[in-house]
Amino acid sequence: MTHFVNRAVTAGRPWPLGVTPDSGGVNVAVWAPEATLLEFCLFDANDVEERIALPARDGGIWHAHITGVGIGARYGLRADGPYLPAEGLRFNPNKHLIDPYARALDGTLHWDPLLSGYDAADGSDLTFDARDSAPVVPKCVVTDAHPGRSTAPDPASNRPHHALPDLVMYEAHVKGISAAHPGVPEHLRGTYAGMAHPAIIDHLVALGVNAVELMPVQAFFDDQFVVERGLKNYWGYQPIAWFAPEPRYAHRDAEAELRHLIYTLHEAGIEVIIDVVFNHTGEGDELGPTLSYRGLHNRGYYRLLDQGRHYVNDTGTGNTLAVDQPMVLRLVLDGLRHWAQHYGVDGFRFDLAATLGRTAHGFDSAGAFFQSVQQDPVLSTVRLIAEPWDLGPGGFQLGHFPLPWAEWNSHFRDGVRRAWKGDPLGQVNLGSILLGSAVLFDHSGRDTTASVNFITAHDGFTLADLVSYSEKRNEANLEENRDGHDANHSDNLGFEGPSDDHTVVSARARRVRGMLATLLLSQGVPMLLAGDEIGNSQGGNNNAYPQDNELGWVDWTSPDTELLDLVRSLTEVRRRLPVLRQRRFLHGALRQDGHQDVVWRLANGSEPGPEDWNDPQCRLMAAELRGAAGDVHGEALTDAVFMIVNVGGASEVRLPPADAGLSWHLEIDSARPWATSTETGAATNTASGSYPTLAQSVVLFSTVPGVSSDQIQDTSHRTHAARTTRTIRKVTP
Repeated sequence: MTHFVNRAVTAGRPWPLGVTPDSGGVNVAVWAPEATLLEFCLFDANDVEERIALPARDGGIWHAHITGVGIGARYGLRADGPYLPAEGLRFNPNKHLIDPYARALDGTLHWDPLLSGYDAADGSDLTFDARDSAPVVPKCVVTDAHPGRSTAPDPASNRPHHALPDLVMYEAHVKGISAAHPGVPEHLRGTYAGMAHPAIIDHLVALGVNAVELMPVQAFFDDQFVVERGLKNYWGYQPIAWFAPEPRYAHRDAEAELRHLIYTLHEAGIEVIIDVVFNHTGEGDELGPTLSYRGLHNRGYYRLLDQGRHYVNDTGTGNTLAVDQPMVLRLVLDGLRHWAQHYGVDGFRFDLAATLGRTAHGFDSAGAFFQSVQQDPVLSTVRLIAEPWDLGPGGFQLGHFPLPWAEWNSHFRDGVRRAWKGDPLGQVNLGSILLGSAVLFDHSGRDTTASVNFITAHDGFTLADLVSYSEKRNEANLEENRDGHDANHSDNLGFEGPSDDHTVVSARARRVRGMLATLLLSQGVPMLLAGDEIGNSQGGNNNAYPQDNELGWVDWTSPDTELLDLVRSLTEVRRRLPVLRQRRFLHGALRQDGHQDVVWRLANGSEPGPEDWNDPQCRLMAAELRGAAGDVHGEALTDAVFMIVNVGGASEVRLPPADAGLSWHLEIDSARPWATSTETGAATNTASGSYPTLAQSVVLFSTVPGVSSDQIQDTSHRTHAARTTRTIRKVTP
C-alpha cells in the first residue's frame, strides 16, 4: 500500500551523504549514478509506505530536502533503472534498500526469499523478481547527526590513550562474553548492557587487559546459507549497514547502549577496538539478495567479472568491495570517522585487510585507502590493525602494511603452536617471534608494536581445545565437518577430547600455562581470546561462526582459577617490567653500559649456534634481555630479565651472572605458578647459580636496580603470596 502526504520537496544538497535532520526536515543524498529514479520511502507505525522521488542529481548523487520528517522517522530507498544482469545492472524498484549511510536500523536482517532480486524459482540470476521485499527488510531510522546534543556521557571524551607498547588486548564477542555469565542479570545477558555490567568490567580490570577488540558490531545479515540450516550468523562477518550498530545486541536502544558500553570501558581504563568488515557485504554473489549496494549501484560498489555478471571473490564470501573507487572509499572513510567520533572507539581491526589495498595491479601498500587514512585528521590518530591477508591472488601480505599499521601476526601463532607441539625451535623461528618478528616488521620505520601476537582468536580452536583435540569437530555447523582450518598445529596430548586422566589433564594444563606465558612475555602487542584465561572450550569446533548458543558463548560455570591467577600475574609482570614491552627490536647490539641487549643461552649457559636452533633434540632456549641498544628509551632501562622457554623435559638451567649487587628474582614459573624464589632454590648473583626448570614451562627472572638480595627475596615472598592466597590449585602437575 502506498500512502501520499503533501510535503515540501526541494533540491536540497548533495552532501552529506545519507539522511541528515535539521530544523525543517531532512536532507537526503544517495549515490546511484546509473539509476533513472531514486525514491525515499517513509513508513508509518503501521508500515504504510510513502514514496518521494528525489528531484535533483549532482555528480551521480540524488538529493532532496523533505519537510515534515524528523528524528525517529523510519525509511528506506528504492532505485529504478536498467535490469541487465549480464552487464552488471541489477536495478529492481520492488526491492526495499537499506541506506548505506543509515545510522540505525529498527530490527535485524534475516534471509527471506523476498529479498532475491531475481526469480529464485527459475534459478537464473538473469530473471526478474517483482515481489516487494519491504515487509521483510528492517527500516532505517533517522537519528541525530550531532551526538554532542545528548545529555548522556560522550564515549569520545574519556579515551584512556594508552601507549601502544603497553597494550594487552582481549578479543571478545559482545554477546558471547556475557550471554552465560551468572553474575549478569538474565535480562541483560548477551547485550551491550550485559557487557557493560560490573561482573564483566571487573573481570577485565582484574585480568589486566587494557584494550578489548570487539567482533563486528556493525549491522549485519543472517544469510541464506545459515538460515536454511536453522542457524544464525553469530560472528557477524556479513555487513550490511556500516554506520548502524547491530540491533540484536540491544536491550532497548542499540545506539545509546553501545555508547554507554564504550564509555564504561573507557572509565575502567580499557580502550575499545572494533572489528570492521569493509572488504565485502552480505549481499554475496550474483545469486545473493538485493539489500542495498547491489540495488543502488552494483557496478560501482563491487569489483565485477565477465562484463559485469559475476563478482570478484577475493574474500571467499561471494563479492569484493571496490574500495579503490573514490565514492566507495569515501563511504569507508566516512563510516570509520563516524565510529571514531560518535561512538568514541579507539581503533579498528580490519577483516581481510589486504582487500582494502587491492588495485587493478594487485595489493599496493601505498594505495589510495592507506594514503587517505594516513592523512585523515581523525583516522590517523586511532589504532589501525590489519588482518593482513585475503583469499585473492597474492593475498598474504603479512609484514607489508605501511606505518603506523599493526598486523595480526600469524607467524607468531603458528610458530608458538608448532614449538610447543615439538617442531625444532629454529625451524619455527622461535627466537625471532619472541622478540617481535623483526624479519617481518623491522623496516620502513616500523617497530615491535607492528606485531599483534596471538595464539588463538575467534577463528580457530580455543586454547583449551588446542591441547585437547588433534582434529576439528565442526559437525554442529551442519557442513559435514568440511569447514574450518585443517592445519591447526594442535595436539590432544594423548586423548581426543575431554579427559579424566590426571596425567593428560596435568600435561594439558602445563602446556596451556606455558603457551600463555610465551604470549604475554614476548615483544610486540599480545592479544588474548576471551575465555582462554578460564579454560573455555568449544568442544573442538574451530569455526563456530553459526553457533549463537552455549557452544559459541564463553562458559563461566567452572573457571580454571589457577590459570586465571597466572594470567593476572603475567599481565602484572608485563606492566611492571618495561623491558618486556619495548618499541625497538633487540638484535644483540652492544649497549652503552657494555651489555648486549639480548643474549641467547642454552641450558648449560653457553650461547647457541645455528646447529642448536635446528637440533630437534634441543627443546629449551633462554634469553637475557635488556633495553634496546642505540634507543634513547632502551638505553635508559637499567633492569634485565632472564626468560627460559622450555618446551621439552625437565632441565637444570644455569643462570647468567647478575649485575653487581643484584640477584635474580623469580617473577614467573608457569609450571609452578605458586612458587617463590626460596621455595624453588632460585639462584643469587653467582656465576654458578642454576634453576631446576620443569618440563613444558616458561620461567622469568628479573633484576631490580638498587635492591639488595634480602629485599628481593622478601618482595618475592610477599608478591607471590598475594597472588596465591585465594585458591589451592586444582591442577598440580
